[in-house]
Amino acid sequence: MAKETAKDLISGTVGGVAQLIVGHPFDTIKVKLQSQPVPPPGQRPRYAGAMDAVKQTIAAEGPRGLYKGMGAPLATVAAFNAVLFTARGQMEGLVRTEPGLPLSVGQQVVCGAGAGVAVSFLACPAELIKCRLQAQSALATTEAASVGTAGVTGVAASIKYSGPLDVAKHVLKSEGGARGLFKGLVPTLSREVPGNAAMFGVYEGVKQFMAGGRDTSQLGRGALLTSGGIAGAAFWLFVYPTDVVKSVIQVDDFRQPKYSGTIDAFRKIAASEGVKGLYKGFGPAMVRSVPANAACFLAYEVTKSSLG
Repeated sequence: MAKETAKDLISGTVGGVAQLIVGHPFDTIKVKLQSQPVPPPGQRPRYAGAMDAVKQTIAAEGPRGLYKGMGAPLATVAAFNAVLFTARGQMEGLVRTEPGLPLSVGQQVVCGAGAGVAVSFLACPAELIKCRLQAQSALATTEAASVGTAGVTGVAASIKYSGPLDVAKHVLKSEGGARGLFKGLVPTLSREVPGNAAMFGVYEGVKQFMAGGRDTSQLGRGALLTSGGIAGAAFWLFVYPTDVVKSVIQVDDFRQPKYSGTIDAFRKIAASEGVKGLYKGFGPAMVRSVPANAACFLAYEVTKSSLG
């Protein structure tokens, strides 16, 4: 058991690094689209769409702007994916009726849900830091447009984070201490539990389908890439609106919050922007999910196999 746990820890870490390198630029655009304020009547939004957000980000910040906020998830990716895959491994041991017996799709759904609970407590503070860094330039530019030239100094001051540690220090000092880092925990759980249930269930289902009744451990890398990509897309198809709510809550002002909680955020977004508002950034999220999760699952499987 200890050996399998160690293999899951190492393989999950490698998978997470692969996922982050491939997927972070898409995630940056997703968060910028999610967190941009609703423009006043008659005015255009800061970003017209995903490609416009990419162009503006590169023009203003260079290609490095697409990797803004990567420090926080990179620092925690080892723990995040180690917990996710190790928790799933532990759940597999609990639901497996006989040693070595392959799990059904339904059993993998249960394992994914359990892993989602465990990983939420790491994901929430890491994503709060990431979202603050990704969103601040978009929010500041929107403020600049609304206040005009006279307000440039004030807007520059609103870009208050120099990096991940600076975000953490600010939250700990000014937003309720350690509790402030867990702002958005409810929507994070609401995303991770059903999302990982869907992802691991679909991953197993696609592998079994592609194996055609044979042992899935014999599948080639192409099949693993395909299974991982489809599984990643399934994650977002099931839970995307909760991710939008999580993002807006985590970048919400602490002293004058716009949202009182998860349900309030759902209601206000739906009321002001319609259902479309709950799917802001959906395109980049889906485009990201396929290659990023394909890379993650392939790296995980190859690493675990190489460990014996």
